[in-house]
Amino acid sequence: MSLIKPSTKNCTHEDGKWWYVGTNDGGRRSIEAHNRKNTTRMFVNSKYVPKSHPLYKAGRYRGFEEAAFSSLENYKTNPEGEVYIIFNPAWDGWVKVGMAVDATDRLKNYQTSSPLRDYKLLYVFKTDSRRELESNVHSRLSDIFERKNEWFKCSPEIAKRFVEAALGDQHEAA
Repeated sequence: MSLIKPSTKNCTHEDGKWWYVGTNDGGRRSIEAHNRKNTTRMFVNSKYVPKSHPLYKAGRYRGFEEAAFSSLENYKTNPEGEVYIIFNPAWDGWVKVGMAVDATDRLKNYQTSSPLRDYKLLYVFKTDSRRELESNVHSRLSDIFERKNEWFKCSPEIAKRFVEAALGDQHEAA
């Protein structure tokens, strides 16, 4: 984990000691205290992630994929996450229904394989059971629409309605 060094812009030298000046509250704390506090926090792509997140593991990561592999046990056992619908104009008329712990982070993985970075995250649905919801939606869509793995030949709005219906069934069963 990288620690704050006195040369950082939010640091000041007063009373013969280095201090970190908080950006939110303006309060100051010793560099040592600030570094101790940050060793118990998680940051992904420089953004703070709360302890309630399913992949929480103290540290600094470039993306949730890196975090997932470092805390693979949480990824496998925690059912929470998101079901998402994405679109790419290169495949007009097709949408992908997928699941992830964090759909925005997952979209970044798709963008790396596209020179135009033209994947669009259209809808995101938070759920307590991402695998179950995705499987249910895939099954329902497969009954009516052409399918290639997780891609379906239907409009984004129709796929959205199928996810909403499956979500409603999940909530009724709970």
